[in-house]
Amino acid sequence: MMTDLTYYGHACFSVELAGKKILFDPFVTPNPMASNIDLATIEADYVLISHGHEDHVADAVDILKRTGAVLISNYEVVSWFAEQGCTNAHPLNHGGAVELPFGKVKYVNAVHSSVLPDGSYGGNPGGFVIESDQASFYYSGDTALTYDMKMLGEFHQLDWAVLCVGDNFTMGYADAAICSEWVGVKQVVGVHFDTFPYIEIDHEAAKASFAAKGRSLHLLDIGETVSL
Repeated sequence: MMTDLTYYGHACFSVELAGKKILFDPFVTPNPMASNIDLATIEADYVLISHGHEDHVADAVDILKRTGAVLISNYEVVSWFAEQGCTNAHPLNHGGAVELPFGKVKYVNAVHSSVLPDGSYGGNPGGFVIESDQASFYYSGDTALTYDMKMLGEFHQLDWAVLCVGDNFTMGYADAAICSEWVGVKQVVGVHFDTFPYIEIDHEAAKASFAAKGRSLHLLDIGETVSL
């Protein structure tokens, strides 16, 4: 069954599963590249946050309060948002999972850093494996290439992945192509690229890096929806 993914820029995207809208890492209004996106039009039943950096949480309070969505993140991030008045939440830590109406969410390892916008400790960063009857996929969050990704391919039957590809602060597209092999997916949506000068990439070279491994990399326009 095909699943629609809508890209809102940087590492923010949404997926609909079992009639539930799942939004990841909301960062829209501070992103000049996403000026065509009206934040008020973004709906969510669940908001999943990979780590505490501002370029992954900037619009989360607004969206959580407006929609009443459930926040899913690590314990430290969930605790910080509770102090901002967002208490409809479920905390996870690495290796832990929760069954939700649309499927199972597991918080998995990422190699990065994490601090919240006011300097509060953000806990350890992570990614997510989502398993459902409709689709199963991996969102890497911000991370280096790590051998833990091989375990995801061994223990989960994944249909596609959303991977950071911008280099400098995360793995670049060459490492992300290796990751796609390890996790066992043919279709990848790239995120965390082009927003800042440090993470600008050559789109054709990035796609060629995946094509050389028999895989497809989708680099979406902001606001674009793709069926996977």
